[in-house]
Amino acid sequence: MSRLLATAIYGILIWIVYNSDRDRKSKASNALWIPIAWLLISGSRPVAAWLYTGSSLSPDQLMEGSPIDAAVRLGLITAGIVVLTKRQKSFSKFVQKNRPMLLFLFYCAVSTVWSDYPDVAFKRWIRLLGDFIMILVVLTDPDRSGAIKRVLSSVAIILFPVSVMLNKYYPEFSRYYDLWTGRQLFSGVALDKNMLGMTCLVYGIGMFWRLVTTYKEPKGKQRTRRLIAQAIIVAMVFYLFKDADSMTSESCFIMMSGLIAAMTFSKIARKPIVVHLMVLTIVGITFSTLFLHIGGGFAFQKLGRNSNLTGRTEIWSGLLHFSGNPVFGTGFDSFWMGNRMKRIWAAGGQLYGINEAHNGYLETYLNLGWIGVTLLAACIVTGYRNILTALRLEPEIGRIRLGLFVAVIVYSFTEAGFRANSSVWLAFLFSIAAVPSSPVPKPKRSLVVGKTYAVDGKKQHGFSVDVVPVRHLTA
Repeated sequence: MSRLLATAIYGILIWIVYNSDRDRKSKASNALWIPIAWLLISGSRPVAAWLYTGSSLSPDQLMEGSPIDAAVRLGLITAGIVVLTKRQKSFSKFVQKNRPMLLFLFYCAVSTVWSDYPDVAFKRWIRLLGDFIMILVVLTDPDRSGAIKRVLSSVAIILFPVSVMLNKYYPEFSRYYDLWTGRQLFSGVALDKNMLGMTCLVYGIGMFWRLVTTYKEPKGKQRTRRLIAQAIIVAMVFYLFKDADSMTSESCFIMMSGLIAAMTFSKIARKPIVVHLMVLTIVGITFSTLFLHIGGGFAFQKLGRNSNLTGRTEIWSGLLHFSGNPVFGTGFDSFWMGNRMKRIWAAGGQLYGINEAHNGYLETYLNLGWIGVTLLAACIVTGYRNILTALRLEPEIGRIRLGLFVAVIVYSFTEAGFRANSSVWLAFLFSIAAVPSSPVPKPKRSLVVGKTYAVDGKKQHGFSVDVVPVRHLTA
């Protein structure tokens, strides 16, 4: 099949699936295309990277970034700010309820001062601010539930079919070779296989949640169309996991899918004590297997990995020799920059060519020190409390938030999950946010003639009153 024909077929498939999955009753705003565009970039690769098909980037290239990407992100951030200025009440309530997140954001900004490259660090902090703004645009939407569904579906419906197409028909964009083994690897829309696995994890969980949620709806043609569309995308997720060979992401996806399914179909699984038990079991077993080696031999054998987590233990011990101030760190997103990164690569072994710590908690320590780790822990604790509140007030939304939250916690054991501008980091921000209750609509004025009604406990007759739930007394 020619590339042109394949591209046309996949384009038609995306259009059909998108229209089949679309909820026409949703009142979500068109402003959601701003965060959708941001998430598409974060879940794939920078705009400028689509123009670069070389094998790798040097440390200097990684640090300098691209003017094209800076312009695109600045434009999206500006558009997001414009939207939020029109939602001042929702925005102010969000700020009041999310002080731990804002304190973490503020400390990240302050830490750019002691970075070896403060100008570069501050530019990267602007992108972190953009992550917060995009999550705010989604969570302050008038139809919050519809907005969350639309964003998760739109990103998944675009990224997954395009990834399958690139892996099959555009090898110069999606195939590369392992530095040590020479094995061919697939990256789809992402820059490498692990990033593709990260994208499959976040938006795969989102689409699985959509699938089981839709299944619970009353039967009908529209429900059937949506189920077929969502099932196609979930099937693509499994296909891409095979290509990506990212066991961390795939294992997290399977566990979180089971968690969401249990809470969707079982009333017992929705009880708070059972929720705590399931979360503790998933996190505890994963931690024990990876770091305490309890049952690790069997698990590693099944996953096709070795006891040193494919060299990660060597990476973790090696990176500690390059760490900066233990209290303050090296500055926001500054560890992997300039001469330090060159020295790390020069150390050789498992450190050659890497640009992340393969552990989200260690990555936070290297950049922000123990203060940053403490603030992150505060976000995790308060975030879990916010999720429990969401499970009580908005059970459907609470399930996807819980699933993504636990996925990020577990994923960050062996990958840099708390790294700004990544899909996993964005999922973390979404999951831990304290969301203000939807405002109660103001009563409307309506002319009532010829009947007597009870309004606020008083009889009113034949003139304009506020329309509120009333009890009809006499005609």
